[in-house]
Amino acid sequence: MLLHGVSCVQVNFMLDTYDSGRDGYIDLMELKLMMEKLGAPQTHLGLKNMIKEVDEDFDGKLSFREFLLIFHKAAAGELEEDSGLLTLAKLSEIDVSIEGVKGAKNFFEAKVQALSSASKFEAEIRAEQDERKREEEERKHRRAAFRELKSAFTQ
Repeated sequence: MLLHGVSCVQVNFMLDTYDSGRDGYIDLMELKLMMEKLGAPQTHLGLKNMIKEVDEDFDGKLSFREFLLIFHKAAAGELEEDSGLLTLAKLSEIDVSIEGVKGAKNFFEAKVQALSSASKFEAEIRAEQDERKREEEERKHRRAAFRELKSAFTQ
């Protein structure tokens, strides 16, 4: 099924990619990261309004169904022109009749490459954070060993 040039598989892939909490939802911070990575950063209020526009269960986050609703509303022309959701839908679409199959292939390959380079960047950040944690643990062990040694001399 295609919605506004986007298949359910693509929507699921996008949801999985940006659902850093792995809870099946896109929350405010995950939506913020998604919009930044797509090159269309939004204000905090803009992000809240984006969620509010399709949040059927009023839980303040986007489920798969609600995420699909973005593209359904975009295809039906139900999103306001200045809506962040319309921007999201436009950034995620490709018209094969205009771009051709090769153009669509290039579009999705570029998207995958951008996502994988973002994943590499995130992996580097996680590696740095893990290294800092390891160094801090090592410092704690050295301090404890020093205190133990110091107490042996002060007794």
